[in-house]
Amino acid sequence: MSASFLQAPASFDPYAIRAEFPVLARQVNGFDLTYLDSAASAQKPACVIDGMADQMRSAYANVHRGLHTMANETTEAFEGARKTLAGFLNAGQSDEIIFTSGTTEAINLLASGIGADLHEGDEIILSEMEHHSNIVPWHFLRERKGVVLKWVALHDDGQLDMQSYEAAFSAKTKLVTLSHMSNVTGVITDAEALVKIAHDHDVPIMLDGSQAAVHFPVDVQALDADYYAVTGHKLYGPTGIGALYGKAEHLKNLRPYQGGGEMIESVSKDKVLYGLPPHRFEAGTPPILEAIGLGLALNWMMDLDRLAVAEHENALAARVVDALTRYNDVRIIGDAPGKGAIVSFDVKGMHAHDLAQLMDRYGVAVRAGNHCAEPLIQRFEATSTCRASFAAYNTSEDVDRFIEAFDKAREFLS
Repeated sequence: MSASFLQAPASFDPYAIRAEFPVLARQVNGFDLTYLDSAASAQKPACVIDGMADQMRSAYANVHRGLHTMANETTEAFEGARKTLAGFLNAGQSDEIIFTSGTTEAINLLASGIGADLHEGDEIILSEMEHHSNIVPWHFLRERKGVVLKWVALHDDGQLDMQSYEAAFSAKTKLVTLSHMSNVTGVITDAEALVKIAHDHDVPIMLDGSQAAVHFPVDVQALDADYYAVTGHKLYGPTGIGALYGKAEHLKNLRPYQGGGEMIESVSKDKVLYGLPPHRFEAGTPPILEAIGLGLALNWMMDLDRLAVAEHENALAARVVDALTRYNDVRIIGDAPGKGAIVSFDVKGMHAHDLAQLMDRYGVAVRAGNHCAEPLIQRFEATSTCRASFAAYNTSEDVDRFIEAFDKAREFLS
């Protein structure tokens, strides 16, 4: 993401946005809800909630397999969501979008397909900043096939060490799989450079866009990424839905992940002919309502001034960082310039879980733990951290409440 993106002029009303989220009107422990856990899962606007309910009320049926009116209507809505996601990522065609249950399944699908052709000693490059969903599937291949994992180091500010990255390549490198934006530090990787270096070595690359796609526009064609994974519940959509984007030339050669209905062209007692992508990778009844809900969420996002949203989110995160760094016992994990709207921190002598529970007493919801990124937490010699993450619906009052709740929790634990 370029610096000019972060400097875009603001032109949206966060208070109007907030009013579109019913849950944000509630109170927690007698205080107005301050929800700062969107990196784990974002809240849902009314258009998504109502749209999914309307689909169930008016036109629900299984997709692709019926000739009756409701089956056709549901199929049209389902495939329309695929087209919406293709547009959201600027994929070359909608058939490059495989619906999955989320980023975790997307990466497992890719690992299964690519892993079928890997051999002992083949290498996969990943980094210390990865979420467990982009680590464990590759460990499966290490355990079961003898694949070697090559780890890219991080600088102290949370950025990828590009020298470490370039040094990781060898004649045995078969895939690069890296985060576009860290779910712990908010650091945004230089995806263009990562892709170019991988392609200079004739190696395909997958980018985990679970956080990045939320906070700024992603153009997979401009990035030239071979694969890109997203998850719906962070994109203001429902759980149980996400996608793997893959270049058409890669998907046609990728082995199926699961077998069952819909993913075949024909089956006999002696053989099976697989269908074409993306349906080859979508065995069984798909998450129909969830896909439709994701399409509604993406349309809602694309109606916003996303440049202004990013500026607003980053301004809120910067205020939190400024407040926290006034304390000598607080450490921000990852302070690279241009990072996204995620702030992870620890406090000397205080456990993150205690801080989070005490802040919840004042209606402030933050995440505490290792954030499914143990190698990163170990890299910074922490046991766990608190994480505040920001979305379009957060306001300056949320920051004020965060600071007040943090001060009270810290004072109580001192």
